[in-house]
Amino acid sequence: QVKPQFESRANTNCVVFTAIEYKTQVVAGTMYFIKVQVSDAEYVHLKVFQSLPHENLGPSLVNFQTGKTRDDPLTYF
Repeated sequence: QVKPQFESRANTNCVVFTAIEYKTQVVAGTMYFIKVQVSDAEYVHLKVFQSLPHENLGPSLVNFQTGKTRDDPLTYF
């Protein structure tokens, strides 16, 4: 659901966009930290906010880190 937001902000088009791993942090909603494969050897880490259900808002891309590998640890950022 956040692929178009990432592609727009990173000024790229991803043929591959596969979530590999994720962590959550409960705030006033849920913050997701997601490792996403975007090519054979390239990965990005996404920080995505999902508001509480009664707010009826979709997930929002808060921040991202590019230039990651499959072995880079997924950390809070």
